[in-house]
Amino acid sequence: MENKTNKSTTDPKIPKITIQWFYIILMIGFALFMLSNNSSVPVITSKRFEQKMLLEKDVEKIEIVNEKKVNVYIKQEKLNNEQYKDAAKSFMGNKNVNGPHYSFNIGSVEVFHQTLEEAQKDLSKSDRIEVIYTEEQNWLNNTISWLLPFALIFLFWTFMLRGSTGMKGMGTSVFNFGKSKAREMNPDAIKKITFKDVAGLEEAKEEIFELVKFLKNPERYNKLGAKIPKGILLVGPPGTGKTLLAKAVAGEAAVPFFSLSGSEFIEMFVGVGASRMRDLFEKAKAKSPSIIFIDEIDTVGRARGKVNAFQSNDEREGTLNQLLAELDGFGTDTGVIVLAATNRGDVLDPALLRPGRFDRHIHLELPNLKERKAIFGVHMTPLKLGNDVDVEMLSGQTPGFSGADIANICNEAALIAARKERVAIGIQDFMDAIDRVIGGLEKRTKIITPEEKKRIAYHEAGHVTVSWFLEHASPVLKVSIIPRGKSLGAAWYLPEERQIITRSEFIDAICTALGGRAAEDIFFEEVSSNAVDDLEKVTKQAYSMVTIYGLSNKIRNLSYYDSSGQSENALHKPYSEKTAERIDEEVQKIVDEAYSRTNSILLANKDKLIALAQKLKDKEVIHRDVIEQILGKRSFPKIVLNAKVQEVD
Repeated sequence: MENKTNKSTTDPKIPKITIQWFYIILMIGFALFMLSNNSSVPVITSKRFEQKMLLEKDVEKIEIVNEKKVNVYIKQEKLNNEQYKDAAKSFMGNKNVNGPHYSFNIGSVEVFHQTLEEAQKDLSKSDRIEVIYTEEQNWLNNTISWLLPFALIFLFWTFMLRGSTGMKGMGTSVFNFGKSKAREMNPDAIKKITFKDVAGLEEAKEEIFELVKFLKNPERYNKLGAKIPKGILLVGPPGTGKTLLAKAVAGEAAVPFFSLSGSEFIEMFVGVGASRMRDLFEKAKAKSPSIIFIDEIDTVGRARGKVNAFQSNDEREGTLNQLLAELDGFGTDTGVIVLAATNRGDVLDPALLRPGRFDRHIHLELPNLKERKAIFGVHMTPLKLGNDVDVEMLSGQTPGFSGADIANICNEAALIAARKERVAIGIQDFMDAIDRVIGGLEKRTKIITPEEKKRIAYHEAGHVTVSWFLEHASPVLKVSIIPRGKSLGAAWYLPEERQIITRSEFIDAICTALGGRAAEDIFFEEVSSNAVDDLEKVTKQAYSMVTIYGLSNKIRNLSYYDSSGQSENALHKPYSEKTAERIDEEVQKIVDEAYSRTNSILLANKDKLIALAQKLKDKEVIHRDVIEQILGKRSFPKIVLNAKVQEVD
């Protein structure tokens, strides 16, 4: 054993023959080619040859090569003359004794002969120069000129087949375009993510846990004749944890996990998407039991139709057809389960959603109060928190926030605390982080004139005053006239979490949004562009009341909303031009009535609004307790403050 070890350590390593060696050989050949073209024989003019060499009788012989070039040989005894110091030298730097010593080009052999004869007409026959005709072929040049195109072609195909280092990982190989770009996470890496890391999705975890049991013990299901779903579709708003839930399934089951996005199937080459889909399923079957996760499946799974045919390509449909074939082509005993996620489940093709393909649909909703508390608990675990941090209060003030939003708030709070050089993250850091996520970064350095500041103060005070005296309006948390993000001022509200919204609640929300514009109209007798965001919200709410929810008086019990998503790409509206006019009239009527009601509330509480605006000008930011001192206590039933924080400009 010892001898073998010594032998292995002393034997020199034999270099491997790689493509780099081919590059080196090619460069050496190119260098030789260049050297062969750059001869060391000096080139002179025909005039110097005639006057300085021929007439001086220093030329021993001349050689005409290929009827184009003349090589001049100087006599041995004349080479040491000063005028021949530039004669051709040997490789070692000495005078080239054998020659040729000089050369020059000629245009025509006949003309050169005439010139030579005329120059030697006075010389004796013995003194005349010997003329030799030769034919030369540069085998190196000819060989390289033939081999160079083939070498370049070979080099190009080698580059395409192997890929270049500068584009590594991008599928540069011409034969790798059809290979799947799925990122495989082995069980050792994926098992670190479990259901404990997924908070706030209790119902979804309970429904999907059945997959884990199947992957761990498929025999139990096969004995009973049960068939596990081939495909599971996760549908929900962005940031609700669809990808994390899929990874947790793979982590709990400890099986290979293939993850990729739907857009990675599409390339500029025809047929690549279908080829990658086939390769993906082949890899998953080879390592079964395994999980395939396709994120944003609506990229390739959109519904096919006549309208979509005008704006979609055959490549996407070919990829979808291949996916459908693969889902039909493997049985439940293969141990391969397909998980897919999308934000737009309504636009998927019906053939993809039928039983036998994506059998089970799991809808993920935005977390409620209890789920937000659990999500905060997960993301606060690695943070160093202060004693004043109240998770219950934070979860109550962030409804409507997704898991990704809450993770962002926790990270922003840590950054704010570090920026202020705190030893722990306090409750104020979390509150500032919530404001930062909702409204954007404060811009205290933004230049605002006193007149603009006064208008902004009355605008925000109008929002707060109207909402304070409306029963169904959301209670205000605080109001600020400090520019933040794109807004010059903002009011934060705590709307109640509702599953349904009544017509009165819609009207009160519209009145609240119109409060700023109405306040400017009353106190400045001229409106400004400050209400553009408010008017956008008002317009959307009013049109949704009429066209979606059927809450108008003239157009009753009708909805033009298409839950399947097919009307998005429709070339015409689902109603006539006459109905469109009635819709516009009804929307304008709703907004006008709401504005008149808003104006009446502000005029009835004009003194309180002025006091509130003045306080805003002085303090810039005021909270609910100060607002309550100025406007008085609300006489409506108490609304539970566990709703999403909203911002109204």
